[in-house]
Amino acid sequence: MKRLLSKKELQLEKRKRELKAEDPFADPDRLNDNAAVDTEAAEQFGHERVTAINREVDKMLIRVRKALASIRLGKFGICEDCGKMIDTNRLAIDPTVQYCVKCAKKKITQSV
Repeated sequence: MKRLLSKKELQLEKRKRELKAEDPFADPDRLNDNAAVDTEAAEQFGHERVTAINREVDKMLIRVRKALASIRLGKFGICEDCGKMIDTNRLAIDPTVQYCVKCAKKKITQSV
């Protein structure tokens, strides 16, 4: 599981670098270019898209790093709420889950 999470961490970091390069606002020549309104709108849209994806990548990166830390601490697979073991099938689907099914359901119903 540690290897899988470490590999995922590297993939997410690579994706962050790719997103940075895709951001139209990262182009220094953009400021010197008196772009047409449609070009300006396309750049704005591209920037917003990259920003939104980057936020999601950051969230996933945090979850992966948290899971790696729990492995180092010997607490991987233990629910953060009740302290019981998280079902292995659940961890196989998403090794970054922090709660057992019962506690996850409880959190969902509390937030609604």
